Amino acid sequence: MVRAIVGANWGDEGKGKITDMLGEKSDIIVRFQGGSNAGHTIINEYGKFALHLLPSGVFYQHTTCVIGNGVALNIPYLQREIDDIVSQGVPKPHILVSDRAQILMPYHIDFDAYEEERLGGKAFGSTKSGIAPFYSDKYAKIGFQVSELFDEDTLKEKVVRIAEQKNILLEHMYHKPLIDPDELLETLHEYRDIVKPYVADVSLFLNNAIKEGKTILLEGQLGTLKDPDFGIYPMVTSSSTLASYGAIGAGIPCYEIKDIITVVKAYSSAVGGGEFVSEIFGKEADELRRRGGDGGEFGATTGRPRRMGWFDAVASRYGVRMQGATEVALTVLDVLGYLDEIPVCVGYEIDGEVTKDFPVTSQLKKAKPVYETLPGWKEDIRGITEYDKLPENCRKYIEFIEKELGVPITMVSNGPGRHEIIYR
Repeated sequence: MVRAIVGANWGDEGKGKITDMLGEKSDIIVRFQGGSNAGHTIINEYGKFALHLLPSGVFYQHTTCVIGNGVALNIPYLQREIDDIVSQGVPKPHILVSDRAQILMPYHIDFDAYEEERLGGKAFGSTKSGIAPFYSDKYAKIGFQVSELFDEDTLKEKVVRIAEQKNILLEHMYHKPLIDPDELLETLHEYRDIVKPYVADVSLFLNNAIKEGKTILLEGQLGTLKDPDFGIYPMVTSSSTLASYGAIGAGIPCYEIKDIITVVKAYSSAVGGGEFVSEIFGKEADELRRRGGDGGEFGATTGRPRRMGWFDAVASRYGVRMQGATEVALTVLDVLGYLDEIPVCVGYEIDGEVTKDFPVTSQLKKAKPVYETLPGWKEDIRGITEYDKLPENCRKYIEFIEKELGVPITMVSNGPGRHEIIYR
């Protein structure tokens, strides 16, 4: 049985907690795209963690955690993350890294920063983790695949070729220090030694696990609206954030993904630039940011304050559709308990006409939110474990969102802890 956990919106929906929770009943957890550019915050008996590359199942002894071929693999970062959780008392996790994964290099991070600097006011709001240069190189066929670390002749030849190409840009476009091929080769040898214990034919491993009836969880990063095809292009990430890509990024048949849990936030938040129709500002936004998440709405990777907004039914319905959601997990509902009334964005007004369908970016720029206001419930719902015990207005809010999404909400998260969840 293969299930995917993905985000409906801009990322930051609370997928880490849901993955951690479902990891308890899973044998294998797979990261299938992205890199260390976004994080998942997890709170459990060991403490509070912000994971970036490691799958959220690393806290269980019974799971195997897999870095799939679709991931941007920052090898020293992976090692640092493993060391970090082990130093906090977590037993060393069982980790496999795909021999077909590609390696995020130090120069990818440099180029990311140089390009944002060059663009100045027109920058993309990158996390400067090297993601766009990494995926550019992968598809331009000048990336390093993990398997190539173990083929010295190929590696030596490639290092010289890539340094030549990068140095033209470094010298003439960015006016920055050049890459030394010998140093680059030395770095790759260090990476080989770090990653060697984890390398495996992950696709074969997963296909055998499917035959054996194992439970596999595919863990996505970010959300629909950051997808390069279906998101708010160009303010998107550089790998597909959709559950469909899980099959490619893990190396399994697409028809094996039977259940797609799409995580939706009870309000909206986003890190980085781009269109955000239901965004709020000033005191209203500050109050929601301060109360939001666990310890406030700040990026797990960057620490940047998240942009805040009310629930956007147009964007979320689209996000859920593009993921192919079979069920929805609604998160951070407990945060809204302070409000007398709660606005919900139910349509976009574009050039005087109201639409309920999510448009392309050029239209999105012109969109104004159309709100419907629901009554608040004015109480703390944390600790409630049964749906019927929730205040009536709280249930009405959930049911309103469910009707707008057109997909059943099967889980309602009402606190940051692993078991602060209501099953419907």
